[in-house]
Amino acid sequence: MLRKVFVFFVASFFVFSLGLLNLAKAEPVVKVGVDTTFPPFEMQEHGKVVGFDVDLVNAIAKAEGFKVEWHTMDFQGLIPALQTGTIQMAVAGMTITPQRAQVVYFSKPYYHSGQSILVKKDSPIKDLADLKGKTAATKLGTTADIMLSKMKDIKVERFTNIDDAYNQLQNGGAQAVVFDNPVNINYAKTHKNVHTVGKLLTGEDYGIAVSKQDPRLLEKVNAGLEKILQNGTYLKLYRKYFGDDNAGLITK
Repeated sequence: MLRKVFVFFVASFFVFSLGLLNLAKAEPVVKVGVDTTFPPFEMQEHGKVVGFDVDLVNAIAKAEGFKVEWHTMDFQGLIPALQTGTIQMAVAGMTITPQRAQVVYFSKPYYHSGQSILVKKDSPIKDLADLKGKTAATKLGTTADIMLSKMKDIKVERFTNIDDAYNQLQNGGAQAVVFDNPVNINYAKTHKNVHTVGKLLTGEDYGIAVSKQDPRLLEKVNAGLEKILQNGTYLKLYRKYFGDDNAGLITK
């Protein structure tokens, strides 16, 4: 009888230990915030979160051995969510700025960007100076919004969804949309009555935002980004979404 009890105890201990081992091997889950109104970086298709940023983070997660749990929210809610611990990472074509870097960590840059002016093709507006006395639409809380807020001669219409800013342009409520150049170009590809004009108004880099409570996660993100830059995955994803346009390409 004692022998049976001993065998049962050993077997139970083995099963329990095996369970602990499997738990130890389980990939950690990282909560990532995303704003799905920023094509082709983030968008929703058939109920799924897709886009360049999404594929990029998934590739980094695969390289570093963690899983991603996506949380969709408005752009201006991402940094507060990082600060409160609701999410651990955020990816949304977010420009690295000194002000934002005071409250969140940023990964190394993964895309070069800048602000551009989108107008109707029959518009007389050719550059920023021509916007004096006009109305420009943009997305609330973005670097375009911050830049336009400093220009007192331009009336600014702000929207939480960039599609609403584009609709304002199409409906005549605004004479231009000032926003991230790759998103403006993406919109112009499917709306042939608009185009970008003038030079880029800024030079910016996008980074992945990470909670300041988790410096080890930042290390993993940067390590994973370096791996996919070196093994060709980054370039493959870049070509998938941006083709031969190398304006935003990171090479090191």
